[in-house]
Amino acid sequence: MKYSSRFILILLISMSIFTGCSKEDNTDKQQLDLIHVYTTIYPLEDFTKKIGGEYVDVKSVFPPGADAHSFEPTPKMMTKIAESDLFIYSGGGIEGFAHATVEALKNEQVKMIEASQGIQFLTHSDDHAHEHEDEHESEHEDEHTEEENLEDKDPHVWLDPIHSITLAENIKNALIEIKPSAKETFEANFLTLKNELETLDKEFSLVINAASKKEILVAHAAYGYWEERYGLEQIPVSGISPTDEPSQRELQALIDLAKEHNITYIIFEQNTSSKLSEIIQKQLGAKTLTLHNLEALTDEDIKNNEDYFSLMRKNIETIKTATQ
Repeated sequence: MKYSSRFILILLISMSIFTGCSKEDNTDKQQLDLIHVYTTIYPLEDFTKKIGGEYVDVKSVFPPGADAHSFEPTPKMMTKIAESDLFIYSGGGIEGFAHATVEALKNEQVKMIEASQGIQFLTHSDDHAHEHEDEHESEHEDEHTEEENLEDKDPHVWLDPIHSITLAENIKNALIEIKPSAKETFEANFLTLKNELETLDKEFSLVINAASKKEILVAHAAYGYWEERYGLEQIPVSGISPTDEPSQRELQALIDLAKEHNITYIIFEQNTSSKLSEIIQKQLGAKTLTLHNLEALTDEDIKNNEDYFSLMRKNIETIKTATQ
């Protein structure tokens, strides 16, 4: 994945700021006796709060409504991460700034965890948005760098309740390493969270198994893990990244496929908009629904005290409506 000159500048500015962090700040943090955590995507924030309980102070680097694919931290936020005890990111390429941040902060005291460790990512080839581009891919195959190949992964593992157990376990282990005296609390809270995720998994299975059709038309290819685990087939307008748009030929193929499956709904997301999706909606005469990708809460979500489970159950209701 290529990094913008703007972000390189942010890193350079941030590194100079880091050297000015005072011992007084560190002393204040120790006196609070809390584990100060910054996370990226919302499920990491929520899981850390649920596992850490009274022992953690958790904040997300994302502002409300952020798009994880395009977000870049400010120098001020980089400083806050450097001064914290733990930085948790998901991995798989969803946070374009994460690897550069890890490299920039390698000499700081903050512990950094890639929460998706141990999860086998789906690849870009599993999606429908670009299944006709083989001839173009072969022309540029040799030009791909290791960073660019991250874009071939589907990073949306947190939408799978079973994969989310792995995310939660990695978070729990990191908290225990930082504060072993609270191990029993972290372990007990993790088991509660694991049981809730297993229950959510069963709820997904029941709804999708009972569906009269398995295909859903979505604005963005974020739901491959539901396809893999539950057999729900996503037909995405855009690829893994919302900016990865189809060609005119692919767009027509999507419309034809939606008509073939008698799809009457197109599903948008809470934090992204797509003119192409709106075009397809008009051509199909489709109604609209919303799925929450959980990358970041909206202001309304915060006002309504939503959490991972309430938002995922709203997603189940959306699936139920779309597959009737």
